Amino acid sequence: MALLGQASGGFTESSSALRILHVGIRNTVGILTDDAFTQTNPPNVTNTAAISQSAGMDTAVLGVLSGSIAFARGDVGSNYIGGALASGETNDHLVSPLGLFINNAVGNAYENTPGVASGKGPYVSAQGTYASSLYETEAQTTAYAGSIGDDLTYSAGMPLMASLNGYLTVGVKADGTTTLLGTDESYLHATSNVNEIFLAVLKMPADSTQPEIVFDQRI
Repeated sequence: MALLGQASGGFTESSSALRILHVGIRNTVGILTDDAFTQTNPPNVTNTAAISQSAGMDTAVLGVLSGSIAFARGDVGSNYIGGALASGETNDHLVSPLGLFINNAVGNAYENTPGVASGKGPYVSAQGTYASSLYETEAQTTAYAGSIGDDLTYSAGMPLMASLNGYLTVGVKADGTTTLLGTDESYLHATSNVNEIFLAVLKMPADSTQPEIVFDQRI
C-alpha cells in the first residue's frame, strides 16, 4: 500500500521510480546535456556482480532515470544538468549533485515527452520527503563492503550519497564510519569523479511489501 503524502506517482502510481511524499522544490532551471538522453543504464558500473539491481532499474531505457541524481555539469557549460560523468572524466570539480530527477529524460509510460521537446529535466531540490525504487543494491567499491558485488544493507538513519552510476546508495562504509560533505573522496575521483556529498537521510529501508526506500532529502 502506498505511503500517504502530498502527491503520488503518475498513472497507477508506477510510471516513475521517484514518488513524491512531501515535495521540496520542483526545479526546471537548467538544460539537459546530450548524454542525459543517450546514457545507458547503468552508465558506469556494468560488472554483472555489481550491476544495479533495484526495482526501478530499467536497463532498456536510455538517458537519466526517474530517481537518479541530477548533477550540475560544468564540463558541458553553464546551466547544464545531467547524469554522472562517464568513468575516466577529470572535471570532478565542475560536477556536483543538485537533486533527484522526477521523470526519465525520455518520458515515462502513459506520458508525452516534454524533456525531449523542451530540453528540460525537472528535478526536486531543497529537501522534501520521497520514496524511490531506484537505488543501488550491490556494492560497487570495496569501501562499502568486503567485496564488490556484496549486497548493501540499508537501515533507518543512514546517510545516502551518489553511487558511481549516479543513483542513491549507502553512505556508511564497511568499517562503520560515515562519509559526509566531501570527505574521503579519493576512490571516487579515481573512477567516475562524482563528489561524495551527503544527499539524504534514510527513514525506511525497502522490504518485501514496500520495494522503495523512503528518505528526507538534504540538498
